Amino acid sequence: MVVLRMTSLVKWILILFGLISVIANIVIVCLYSGRLPKCSSKPHHVFKGKHNERSAMFADLSAEEYLQVRDYMSNQKDLDISVNALTKPSGNFLFLIDVLLPRKADALGYLDNNKPKPVREATAVVFYGTLGHIKEYVVGPLPNPIYHRDVTVERYKEELPINARTVTIGEYALISKFIDEEVFTKLGKIVKESFDVSKEKTLNYFEGMPRGVKSGERQTWISFFRDLSGMYIHPVGLEVLINHESTNASLWSVKRLLYNGQYFDSVEDLLKQYDDGKVTKIVYKSVQNYASLKLKSKPTGLSPQQFYAQGKRFSVKNNHVMYLEWSFAFGLSSLTGMRVFDVRFKGERIAYEVSVQEAMSVYGSITPGMILTKFLDSSIGIGRFAHELVRGVDCPYAATYIDTFRYIDVSAPQRFRNSICLFEHNTGRPLRRHFSDFFSNSYGGMVNSALVFRTITAIGNYDYLWDFIFYQSGSVEAKVHATGYISSSFNVDGNLKYGHQVAENTIGNIHTHFINFKVDLDVLGVENVFQTKDMKFMNVSLPWMPERYAIVPQLVEAQLKTEKEAALRYDTKTPRYLHIASNRTNRWGHQRSYRLQVVSFTGDSLPETEPEEKSMSWARYKVAITKHKDSEQTSSSLYSQNNMWTPAVDFSKYIEDDENIENQDLVAWVTTGFLHIPHAEDIPNTVTVGNGGGVILRPHNYFDEDPSIHSPDGVYISPGSEGNCENNKMACLAEDACSPVVEPFTYNGFEGTIKFEE
Repeated sequence: MVVLRMTSLVKWILILFGLISVIANIVIVCLYSGRLPKCSSKPHHVFKGKHNERSAMFADLSAEEYLQVRDYMSNQKDLDISVNALTKPSGNFLFLIDVLLPRKADALGYLDNNKPKPVREATAVVFYGTLGHIKEYVVGPLPNPIYHRDVTVERYKEELPINARTVTIGEYALISKFIDEEVFTKLGKIVKESFDVSKEKTLNYFEGMPRGVKSGERQTWISFFRDLSGMYIHPVGLEVLINHESTNASLWSVKRLLYNGQYFDSVEDLLKQYDDGKVTKIVYKSVQNYASLKLKSKPTGLSPQQFYAQGKRFSVKNNHVMYLEWSFAFGLSSLTGMRVFDVRFKGERIAYEVSVQEAMSVYGSITPGMILTKFLDSSIGIGRFAHELVRGVDCPYAATYIDTFRYIDVSAPQRFRNSICLFEHNTGRPLRRHFSDFFSNSYGGMVNSALVFRTITAIGNYDYLWDFIFYQSGSVEAKVHATGYISSSFNVDGNLKYGHQVAENTIGNIHTHFINFKVDLDVLGVENVFQTKDMKFMNVSLPWMPERYAIVPQLVEAQLKTEKEAALRYDTKTPRYLHIASNRTNRWGHQRSYRLQVVSFTGDSLPETEPEEKSMSWARYKVAITKHKDSEQTSSSLYSQNNMWTPAVDFSKYIEDDENIENQDLVAWVTTGFLHIPHAEDIPNTVTVGNGGGVILRPHNYFDEDPSIHSPDGVYISPGSEGNCENNKMACLAEDACSPVVEPFTYNGFEGTIKFEE
């Protein structure tokens, strides 16, 4: 009995002691956590060199510069220009102001040889509705411009017709008014019964492009959608063809209509047949908004977050960035989007320019709003739609955010807060590693930590994530991912040949995504050659048994001499290794080069027999190498979308002259992308996983060894040194623990949205 009591007493004493220990440990942990130092905002990293103030020549225009150009142009009475964003097509409208990049020779002279600083100038684009043409002017110098010069014919070899212009906010306002008066009002009974349209409730519209089937036309098929968030996947079955060729809106007209798969010659024709019972009617019913992105589950916690324990290892000053061994200048064009200049690794220029050029999609459908649709986004403005990035979602919370300014289809320059982000990113996989198990034991490795330069552009229904990534191995990656809403059409007979049904009466239409990048590599100077490498199997005799043979892979190398030879088409087999090379060699006698590694899942490009193909002829080529010319600045243009048949820029002409490319300043035009066959999982949004492409610029015999071996991020472990911090910073991570300094969350992204009124 006494023994039992003693045992019970000991048990309760042990339980009580255990509880006291747990509570004490919790208190100690809490006290210790509360004493964690704040992470330093000052970097421990010592930067090599200084920011290059000369990079400012690549910078986008400032708000003050935009205003100076606008005011100068509007004060030229002989030009008779309006700066009102609601200017009608019949007026003369200052549509765009953008920085004019310097000539490359002048820029390199200034950067490398202390030559004079290039004059800073701007391009101003004016839509002359009164005269029936478009003009481009060079305006300068900046700041405080005093001259302008018409360069339209100099740039495009011809005048630009007024119907090649982008649809402006002023024209959209008139289109909306026209639809209300000529469609909704006249079809009041039909749109009420079919779509529940009233004074309080309307439909949204989305346009097909191009606007016609030949040059000079401006006839647009407009498809209507429910007035719900994510309206792009709520088609209602009504489409209208509007003729708005005239700059005088009073002369516009409705040419054709499509209602529930049936065509009509006029509004009156539809009304009569509807009343006569000759039309299969669409009966309105309300639907749940399956396109909504509102949360369906309550947030329960935070996802993993990144922070900088010892400060950021990159620095931004004006438009110049330094990161470990990297440096570059950057800009964001309203038309083409993200670009970087004077990209250097270990002080040597790798590339003069890497930039987005164009984003193109070709759609398939049986309905007219999409059957002819071929979107060329630079004609709308890729960079134009780079809105504020959301902390912790679009970019890591602790990223550095940068504001941009633009002047396109507005009355005054717009500020887009936090529209570029910059962050160092641990990819979650090692850049390199090896565990040695045979003969000797050791581990050597390195985290793959890279700098990401990002913007996201929301162009209508699609959102494109643009990344330029700088790796410690000396590689640069330019990549894109697509998300957002698919385009859709109403489910009518025959439409399932062009996509899958993804919601009630909704077809997700098959389409391609083609993205074009400009890669102006300067490998140890501007005199480079273009080389290819691949493999072939050869039947060779064995040296020690000549009578026996084996099939073994052998290296195949070639140097291409002309632009036509170096235009590598998607519809032919191309070598797997593509190089821009210098004639200088590394320690081992091989030409120092950078490889272009294209990551792509493109569909087929539009056949060349199609008249619209001229406007997207760059999509024929996986990679095309041309001799650098300042006159061949872009692969597309502002005018390609609305004048596809005689485009102002036809990229194929860059190749037709077939110039010599040996020991020349070379530019690589790289096309990537993916085929998209929409499916149920694209509702409500397409995800970024698997939907993208890009190009990786990789050193190939450029160095004598992998440059990352000199990185401070390397780790080496040998038997007995597992806890040694000298060669393994991870072993002492606890000593560097700190609590992150969290910036307050703000968002002003709705400031720059398009408005159709004053």
